[in-house]
Amino acid sequence: MAYWFLVTLPPLVVALAYGRAPFFAWYGVGLGWLAALAWLAGWPSALAAGALVALGGVGAVFLLPALRRGVVTAGIFKAFRKALPSMSQTEKDALEAGTVWWEGELFGGRPDWQRLLAFPKPVLSDEEQRFLDVETTELCRLTRDWECTQKQDMPGEVWRYIKDQGFLGMIIPREYGGKGFSALAHSAVVTKLSTRSSAPAVTVMVPNSLGPAELLLHYGTPEQKNHYLPRLARGQEIPAFALTSPWAGSDAAAIPDAGVVCKGMYQGREVLGMRVSFDKRYITLAPVCTVFGLAFRLFDPQHLLGEVEDIGITCALVPHDHPGVAIGRRHLPLNAVWMNGPIRGKDVFMPLEFIIGGPAMAGQGWRMLMECLAAGRSISLPGSNTGMQKMTARAVGAYARVRYQFKTAVGRFEGVEEALARIGGNTWLSDAARVMTAGAIDLGEKPSVVSAIVKYHVTERARQTVNDGMDVIGGKGICLGPQNFLGRAYQQIPVAITVEGANILTRSLILFGQGAIRCHPYVLKEMHAAREGDLAAFDAALWGHVGFSVSNAARALVMGLSGARFVGVPQGAAPDTRHYYKQLTRMSAAFAFTADLAMGTLGGSLKRKEKLSARLGDVLAQMYLASCALKRFEDEGRQAADLPLLHWALQDCLHKAGEAFEGVIANFPNRLFAAFLRRVVVFPLGKPWAPPSDQLGQDVARLLIEPSATRDRLSADVYLPTDLEEPVAALEAAFRATVEAEPVEAKLRRAIKAGHFKPGLMIGGGVDAIYTAALEAGVITHDEHAIAMRRGALRDKVIRVDDFPYDFDLRAALVDVAEPRKAA
Repeated sequence: MAYWFLVTLPPLVVALAYGRAPFFAWYGVGLGWLAALAWLAGWPSALAAGALVALGGVGAVFLLPALRRGVVTAGIFKAFRKALPSMSQTEKDALEAGTVWWEGELFGGRPDWQRLLAFPKPVLSDEEQRFLDVETTELCRLTRDWECTQKQDMPGEVWRYIKDQGFLGMIIPREYGGKGFSALAHSAVVTKLSTRSSAPAVTVMVPNSLGPAELLLHYGTPEQKNHYLPRLARGQEIPAFALTSPWAGSDAAAIPDAGVVCKGMYQGREVLGMRVSFDKRYITLAPVCTVFGLAFRLFDPQHLLGEVEDIGITCALVPHDHPGVAIGRRHLPLNAVWMNGPIRGKDVFMPLEFIIGGPAMAGQGWRMLMECLAAGRSISLPGSNTGMQKMTARAVGAYARVRYQFKTAVGRFEGVEEALARIGGNTWLSDAARVMTAGAIDLGEKPSVVSAIVKYHVTERARQTVNDGMDVIGGKGICLGPQNFLGRAYQQIPVAITVEGANILTRSLILFGQGAIRCHPYVLKEMHAAREGDLAAFDAALWGHVGFSVSNAARALVMGLSGARFVGVPQGAAPDTRHYYKQLTRMSAAFAFTADLAMGTLGGSLKRKEKLSARLGDVLAQMYLASCALKRFEDEGRQAADLPLLHWALQDCLHKAGEAFEGVIANFPNRLFAAFLRRVVVFPLGKPWAPPSDQLGQDVARLLIEPSATRDRLSADVYLPTDLEEPVAALEAAFRATVEAEPVEAKLRRAIKAGHFKPGLMIGGGVDAIYTAALEAGVITHDEHAIAMRRGALRDKVIRVDDFPYDFDLRAALVDVAEPRKAA
């Protein structure tokens, strides 16, 4: 009996760990189990008593906080403080900037799905919806992408409309003359504009993202707000933000641009100010801006402001014509239309009142930037890249139905179906992430880690979507001209990959590097306690962390062995989604333990293991994207017809996360721990997450080439012109005509097969001459002939490509590159 009783110990330990039992429960259960073992084994009384006293004594050390701190924690505390790497103020600001939102739940190992579903559904107000339907649609109508490309600028009419209708002041409150729109509205407008052209989309999104308006709203003085915000809202001022240095790139904290506090002349009088030198590059709207934000490091060697000499990164607001400022010649970022260029200045004197927020905010620029980066990463870039995908899904799906090869619509070939499935699934998932993340901003969150997730993954999925679209449309896609609806997007996709933090560095340094500390329920507390020398706080965080890690290991093991069949799901969850909630809960627990093991064994060196860190970030990101998919399905009323998109998106996320886990385990430095992760925590019964099946991919592909409400929801707010000379308008018409003509084609094929009609040679009659012959033979009616001929005419519009004179000189179509603008 005693030997059999020993077998109960492992499941008892796992049960306590699974339920995150408090230590006193472990203590009581441990004493009870040992007493039972001693009785069953017939131990002598003295041995049993000694064993119980020994266990009780050890347990008492951990049960009594004061004793535990002195005996156990103090030594760990000392070693932890010694090993803790130094942290600059900019690193500290980056870590502490923003808020932790749903990603914290995923990092905790036990996501509260009820909380996710309880977040309010993001919706546009009536005013915002009207602006999207009317003004934004009109701006799309006014814009011709090829015309803008030829001139390398938008027509004056478009610029005036953008300014007059308040597109530049969407985030500015009404009291300053702005629209006061939500983050969701900002996202929706950028998304729709991006289905038409990047030129108005980027021109609109930059002033409403990281820039003067955003910084002024949060940090500006009343005088700065009252002066600039109304002018920005009316379009009297065109803003830019000068952050990126050619020598710093994505390491914005290392910008060499610097200023020194000193006295100088401003508007005829001597004032306290700053003499600043700066050389900025890649600044969007710089060539046309009238005011720009400037980030630089401020020094005070004469202590004119206080005792601190290196004040830190500071943000100022500078008129473009301020003496000493030079707006450089424009860049051509992959031949995109929107303005982009350098801004420079040498020993430019500025009064302290130029600092955003006034002198009190000197040195606070990095924290300001980190707090406000969420707008660009969470709203603008996901919006613009989702818009690009929506247009691709709508247009390429139509093209795949209209374009025939081997007497079959190309969209019905299995190879093309693969590409269409990715287009549909990625578009649906990216839109889900866009909406949910914008909704978080409107709830008051500033999720710095989530913003990096959506920036990276939506732009990468957009790259995949556009590449797949180009593969499907083939020769149509590689001939640029006004009839090419996708070539310009293909050219410009790398821009989104590069801006707001290059994707390679975002993935390898931020997603997990920042997320591990920011989102973990205990790590940041341990670091704070160590730096402040607070043993009591460190003790509470440390042992909470230990229990957290042990519990996640047990939970991952049990869920892995059981296939997560017994894991709870949110109340009222749709039957089609229950499996995914269970698998994501299992994955969350496995991820939390794996992250702890990586941080615990590698310590500070994990920062240098960028590939390992990137893969851990991939797991976190895929769980977040999957959460967005589940939220979208619920918010949209569980549309049964959309289930193929939901299943494809979730299975793709789970599979990609599983592959990332495999990469972590295969490259984990400690091979013993790697084996433990593989066999116990992550894959105890093998890999459970397969990619979407061929059948599911076919179901998704068919949604893109069939008229349906699902197709309309997938491509909602894509601008659809009506002029049939425009490629998207012709595609829409040809798509409908093709669907209408297919019964006529089927009737003709049956007649040929039955021998009722022989096509003959019909030399010189064209591809549609067979329908005229069929009409003359009485096989089809006049109405059916008209349907077929209309389909043929529209098909020819769709498959045509542009041609130009053999000596066509594109340079002649470009505007002259202007000389640098200098102050008067």
